[in-house]
Amino acid sequence: MENRLHIYYGYGKGKTTSAIGLAVRALGAGKRAAIIQFDKGFDGVNEHYSERKILRTLPNLQLFPFGKERVLGPNAFRFKNEPGDLEEAQKALNKARELLAGGGLDLLILDEILASVMTKLLTRQEVMGLVDLYHQNRRCELVLTGHQVWPELVGKADLVTEMHKEKHYFDQKLPSKEGIEF
Repeated sequence: MENRLHIYYGYGKGKTTSAIGLAVRALGAGKRAAIIQFDKGFDGVNEHYSERKILRTLPNLQLFPFGKERVLGPNAFRFKNEPGDLEEAQKALNKARELLAGGGLDLLILDEILASVMTKLLTRQEVMGLVDLYHQNRRCELVLTGHQVWPELVGKADLVTEMHKEKHYFDQKLPSKEGIEF
């Protein structure tokens, strides 16, 4: 059975959550999975993404967070790119190439790779190059997440799901909650 390219995108909540749910399902079926997180750094001490605490304990799952720390405190976040952010995006892209070329996985998730294009940490051409590499030998299921897509990318995908926000409590200036948003 042929492997497929999945895209979860949009401005609604649930892209990463859906991708992680797919990873859990694959692991439950005895599959091997890896998650590369673009621009979701870890300083080695302060873990701001609660799901990573449990993901690190799961057998047959490899987790690769890349990016400089952007969470500056309980309600503070750094939006502006710094030179180190570009370097980290390239490291994540290289890890994705390595894992796609190396095989040995049943599922590879590239979390926030599409957001990295929107924030100018990667180019569309770099992402399309990765997709072309995938299409040369579909060794695993491949999942891309982020905010925006473009027609050429959608044309190469097998599944495209848009997360559309109808209503969100953030619009009422309510704070994010640990274990729900992060």
